[in-house]
Amino acid sequence: MRTNTALAKWRAGEQTIGGWLSLANTHSAELMANVGFDWLCIDLQHGLLDYPDLLHMLPAISTTDTIPLVRVSGNDPKEIMKVLDAGALGIIVPLINNREEAMAAISACRYPPEGTRSFGPIRAALYGGRGYASEANQEIACIAMIETKEGLENLEEIVTTPGLGGIYVGPSDLALALGLSPRGDTDDPLHLEAVDKILATCKKHGVPAGIHTGGLAFSIRTHRTRLCLAGLRIPSWSTPFGMTRLRSSPSCAGERISTGKRSERISGRTCRGSSIWRAPSRCSNFPMGPPISRI
Repeated sequence: MRTNTALAKWRAGEQTIGGWLSLANTHSAELMANVGFDWLCIDLQHGLLDYPDLLHMLPAISTTDTIPLVRVSGNDPKEIMKVLDAGALGIIVPLINNREEAMAAISACRYPPEGTRSFGPIRAALYGGRGYASEANQEIACIAMIETKEGLENLEEIVTTPGLGGIYVGPSDLALALGLSPRGDTDDPLHLEAVDKILATCKKHGVPAGIHTGGLAFSIRTHRTRLCLAGLRIPSWSTPFGMTRLRSSPSCAGERISTGKRSERISGRTCRGSSIWRAPSRCSNFPMGPPISRI
């Protein structure tokens, strides 16, 4: 079946950059898929969209090589299975508190005997291609979000859950869990310490880790050497679509700057003046892509 190139990069210790879609607009989804992100995540948790919108946005992303992910509204197996049947190659599950919850999410992503996913990939098989039924278990990424007090307390058991595709940090909810104001990028020592703990645990167990970030400067200054998945929030949806793309393309290109290597073609296009942003060594925290819309 179709290779989940984002998941393959995370498994190889390479970094990726993604974007987030929070508006129910097919054109914006297709436009952002052509910017050059490794993956795009459609946000069913906080985004202003629903499952019917997903049915138009996933095919729009599929016009490119960008990998489609979906953040589900909660750890509900019925929703997870429907999203996967619609053609998502990975899910991000919010508010994971313990291993039991992580295992439930992973199970919903896997066909028996590895999991409990019901078989009916009505669009997924068409998009995924020949071999979907036998290979989907290895190509679907299940990513757990660590962003609650209980999740932090049970960090080790969550990270070591078999079959987990990665860990994603929700900085605003994490801030609330720490008794701080809900902010994205923050230099608060308590918040940075918590993120460092998450990343260190992921690195210890060889699990990719990522986080939302508002832009290039902060991500390089604070997370550059530790993340494999970088999530950019680019709050530019209020501008015309053309301006959105103009603002997003430099951000995508700029995020790929750490090694000095010129960019290869990404998703069929070249990020001008960019360098591939790779982990300096095997990256066990997986840098997820930049959330394009504000979380």
